[in-house]
Amino acid sequence: MTSTSDSVAARATPSITTAVVLARGLGSRMRAKGGAALTAAQAAAAASGHKALMPIGEHRLIDYSLSALADAGIRRAVLVVAPEHEEFSRHLAEVTPTRLEVALAVQEEPRGTADAVASAREVVGEQPFIMVNGDNLYPVEGVARLLRAEGNAMLGFERAALLERSNIPAERIAAFALIAHRGGRLERIVEKPDAATLASVGPDALVSMNCFAFTPEIFEACARIAPSSRGELEIVDAVRALEEVQVLPFAGGVLDLSRREDIADVQRRLSGVEVAL
Repeated sequence: MTSTSDSVAARATPSITTAVVLARGLGSRMRAKGGAALTAAQAAAAASGHKALMPIGEHRLIDYSLSALADAGIRRAVLVVAPEHEEFSRHLAEVTPTRLEVALAVQEEPRGTADAVASAREVVGEQPFIMVNGDNLYPVEGVARLLRAEGNAMLGFERAALLERSNIPAERIAAFALIAHRGGRLERIVEKPDAATLASVGPDALVSMNCFAFTPEIFEACARIAPSSRGELEIVDAVRALEEVQVLPFAGGVLDLSRREDIADVQRRLSGVEVAL
């Protein structure tokens, strides 16, 4: 997860330079108290549910994410936040990013990931963009590849590599959505696959980690879908509503900060990573 800005800069200019980072999440799993040993600052962040603002070493998780996005070629990041976003505003004023512009988009109610993306429409404008989760840290090489995509696309993480290079336990990865594709085009997304499905697809099956490239077409797709069985507007349903989505297979890991017990391992893995905002 070390900085690769020099190697990325040597590549062709990316087609996409804007990222939408979903940072509003309720953090219900993070709020749940457990046995993990946290600093006072980490405990406060966990209690607030602001996973992207979790202190990790001398920085916050969002700092690592923004630094990696800048390394990949992003020049503008739009953070989707709640109406009460004083902590985000205060932190951004403190770190004063210069490698990329950072803007905030407000999601008024926590109505799901598709609603979060739709909330960024006015700030994003008519430019293509990538979408990532605020509580995940994605590999620079994977994001850089996605930035060169034309049209709507998604990274498909090889399940075996994800298990080997991430901090995510096997049982959690087994519950992630599987990607079925043909000729590099998305055919279907299988959410919460059962044991038989997992066994049939093998260890190199592609998994979705909510790392997408979108054209403005996604905003119309978000407006067309209905709430899921959970009562939320899900980005995966909006993706299904798109006419065509390219699948980019990728062998790499993702750091996940969903629960309090993830914090120590994420901090250990990021201990040698340089943050440059």
